[in-house]
Amino acid sequence: MGYKLTNPSLTILVCFAALPAFLWAEGARGEQPAPDRTPLSPYRVVRSYPHDRQAFTQGLVYENGFFYEGTGLLGRSSLRKVDPASGRILRQIRMEPSSFGEGITIFGDRIVQLTWLSRKGFVYDKASFRLRSTFAYPWEGWGITHDGKRLILSDGSSVLHLLDPADFRETGTLGVHDEKGPVTGLNELEYVRGVIYANVWPTDRIAIIHSRTGRVEAWLDLKGLLAGPDAQGADVLNGIAYDAGSDRLFVTGKLWPKVFEIRVPALKGTAGRAGSGASEPSR
Repeated sequence: MGYKLTNPSLTILVCFAALPAFLWAEGARGEQPAPDRTPLSPYRVVRSYPHDRQAFTQGLVYENGFFYEGTGLLGRSSLRKVDPASGRILRQIRMEPSSFGEGITIFGDRIVQLTWLSRKGFVYDKASFRLRSTFAYPWEGWGITHDGKRLILSDGSSVLHLLDPADFRETGTLGVHDEKGPVTGLNELEYVRGVIYANVWPTDRIAIIHSRTGRVEAWLDLKGLLAGPDAQGADVLNGIAYDAGSDRLFVTGKLWPKVFEIRVPALKGTAGRAGSGASEPSR
């Protein structure tokens, strides 16, 4: 049953009285994100560590108290073992001048390192850095990680390649997307308790990716993490490492003077818990 106000003054009064409630309701609706919009994850800086400002970081791994780092650029590419506290290089081998080093991962007693355009991967003995073998792949090499069973390789597109670690044969792919569509520029990778963290070139953002569906579960925006004089001469964010034993996440960038330990809250509904010269070509 309804009724109609016949007094014009009373009608105006009722409308003005209801206006605040109407505006509050509209404002509340406006503050709520779209149901399928990818959230922006908060983070907290725990501490920083020294990092070689000359290192064009392409891959970063943490294991048993040390950083293992792959660096790029023609004539400057290397594989390193680094003391986190001091930033001192404990062991290093340089790649051949024609190789542009890319991402690295540790799988058992092996370190796997990619190259960008050569489409050639190198397998080293983890303890001695002795070259054990090489392998070929038909894409550009950008980043690499693993989930304990499969190697996961990025090529700068929106597709991740899944490889058998025994013979480096492709066994599948994973298309990465958010609510807007495919997410391209996937670069350095790190597997962190069921989700894949991926630097997105050429930004200072990290995509946190569901490892089975490829859906970006959250974005981590680290713009401004490196600031002031430290940012002078620095390139983009690139390099993610995870300390599974202590649940610590580390990030750095190309030509950055620091590695940052950051804390990211666990994500609800994900596959797991997330701590984890001018003419010379560069990426």
